[in-house]
Amino acid sequence: MLAHGTYFKSYSISFLVAFSAGISAIFATESCLPPNLSMSTSDGVGCGLDNVNLTEEDRPAQVPAEPGMWSGQLIRSPLARAVYNKLKEDERNKNDRHVYWYRVVTSRFSPDLQSKFIQFDQDEGTDEFLDNCLEKSNQVFTQLFYSVARPILNFFMSQTSINGFLYRGSMFVFSKAQFEKLLQLSPYYKGENLLDLGAGDGRVTKQMSGYFYTTYATEMSGVMVRRLTAEGFKVLEVEEWSSNGIKYDLISCLNLIDRCDKPLTLLADIRKSLKAGTGRALIAVVIPFKPYVEFGSKTHQPTEYLHIKGSNFEEQVEHFISIFKQSGFEVENFTRLPYLCEGDLRHTFYMLTDALFVLRSSGDVS
Repeated sequence: MLAHGTYFKSYSISFLVAFSAGISAIFATESCLPPNLSMSTSDGVGCGLDNVNLTEEDRPAQVPAEPGMWSGQLIRSPLARAVYNKLKEDERNKNDRHVYWYRVVTSRFSPDLQSKFIQFDQDEGTDEFLDNCLEKSNQVFTQLFYSVARPILNFFMSQTSINGFLYRGSMFVFSKAQFEKLLQLSPYYKGENLLDLGAGDGRVTKQMSGYFYTTYATEMSGVMVRRLTAEGFKVLEVEEWSSNGIKYDLISCLNLIDRCDKPLTLLADIRKSLKAGTGRALIAVVIPFKPYVEFGSKTHQPTEYLHIKGSNFEEQVEHFISIFKQSGFEVENFTRLPYLCEGDLRHTFYMLTDALFVLRSSGDVS
């Protein structure tokens, strides 16, 4: 559960009045989101908060202000208004278990897929991440520094590298308990090799690395490569990991399918790099699917375009499963989880909807 206490303690009105005029112009255009998040949150309520990318039956009810209640709309300073709205938002999130983050209409799936769906909820590991997000977003001077530094760094760094350089914007995909259940592992399981593709700052990699003797990673951002190396992970060249002869017990590809130039080629490389018979792939994809190539593309559009059909989560999941089958995989199980990102002065955290699939090679592609 999000941290309790008096939320106005971290923000004094005198501080807001003194500083808001000077940084309003910067703050009005500031965003902590990396490209894959910012591309998908523009059509969500509240700039990509907890109800983004939900179907109407999933969307939480919007509570109108009571008659006579001050809503903060009269606050003229953009910073003061944003902070006020964030405080109200934190109050709403404090006791919310966010069941709509995990909700799936299983009746839309075939009976075979229904049996493979794993239902999760907001567990202790997720609570811990959200508590940490709240603590960081309440560090006003640090967040103001980020607001000033980001536009400057943006001239010569990608958004991913900026986040790595500033040690902000960490992601959360699953807790250790959820990882164990999804992969059907015991807490004492120890595999040989893990490969995490597009590992970022390594936070999610850490959740998995304890179950393997050796952890490998790939990453396009030079800043993130240094972060991964400092964590003790063996970083492989992006163009060489599939041809170095190493076979992996698990290859994780978390929110990379929508950001790479050739997703079908990536799936083929994953399949041939798995340990024969026992190797598995863990794939996470943001739903709705909106590809955006951050590195090596002027148009940010992939060379291999996946035409994902479907107007809701379940339909797009079914389409992805058909693509996995065509690529020589079979689905062991799948689930729906929130893809969370540390927030800023506007919002404590940002969220997208992830579909996660555990895949195993089905043999030769027919």
